[in-house]
Amino acid sequence: MSYANVNGVNLYYEEHGTGPAVILTPGGRVDREGLRPMAALLSPHCRVILHDRRNCGRSDVVIGGDLSEQHLWAEEMAGLLKQIGAAPAFAAGGSAGSRTSLSLAVQHPEVVKGLFVWEVSGGPRSAELMAPGYYGQYIEAAESGGMAAVAETEFFAQRIKDNPGNRERLMSMEVDEFCSVMRRWQAAFSVPNPVGDLTEDELRSINCPVLAFEGNSPDEVHHKSAAENLNRLAPNCELLPSAWTHEEWDVIGQHDHTFPGIAATNRYSMKATFYAAQLLKFIARVEAAEPVPTAQKV
Repeated sequence: MSYANVNGVNLYYEEHGTGPAVILTPGGRVDREGLRPMAALLSPHCRVILHDRRNCGRSDVVIGGDLSEQHLWAEEMAGLLKQIGAAPAFAAGGSAGSRTSLSLAVQHPEVVKGLFVWEVSGGPRSAELMAPGYYGQYIEAAESGGMAAVAETEFFAQRIKDNPGNRERLMSMEVDEFCSVMRRWQAAFSVPNPVGDLTEDELRSINCPVLAFEGNSPDEVHHKSAAENLNRLAPNCELLPSAWTHEEWDVIGQHDHTFPGIAATNRYSMKATFYAAQLLKFIARVEAAEPVPTAQKV
């Protein structure tokens, strides 16, 4: 349990277990706790890395940089893996974690041994539905009440509680600068690409083995077309259907942060149990250098 300074950003991370390296990334901007149940199941067999991305959990809040927020997450994930000697690793994640893992393989293929992604986000209305929560509400807060209002939002107040230094980092920003970066990130996020802000050419460049689980129709944030696009474009991708009906998914919970703990109700722990088991099979197959079955392209 420690921090690594990657490109000037202090990232909180934890390591558990030994074996093939696996870095887990949760959805949204939630912290590592959402995937702790899955990490507990993997750690007897793997070296599991849990980390908080910039602007998440205990890591630094840094609103800046030339890349989109998603691509910055991937750049810093690559730096973390190299710094702690965990590359190449299996990158696994759901929703925003899937997009970040895919971006990692695009930007730094040398650090990725395989990708395991679920609830791939994208589709006709995905960005439209998510952009206000990711960026719009904070732009509005800054414009109406300055950086003090941003610091008082539920999200950033928690970031300050998790890492008190984040208050000074936020309050030192000019409102215009903050809003400019957030608008740029929002624009990159909202481009209608096949998966998040990844282009067709970028997805075609992913040559490592990929195991993807499609979203749960009629979920418009994780529309099944996003996983289908990944399967169509990434040359070594296997696509599997969601393990649950939409009605079951409403009960289990779409987002990783709904896990209350590994010993909690069967409904919540079943998600961690299912993906951990599937990931271990995938790792064993890749480690044994067996070819990943190619699903029928759509």
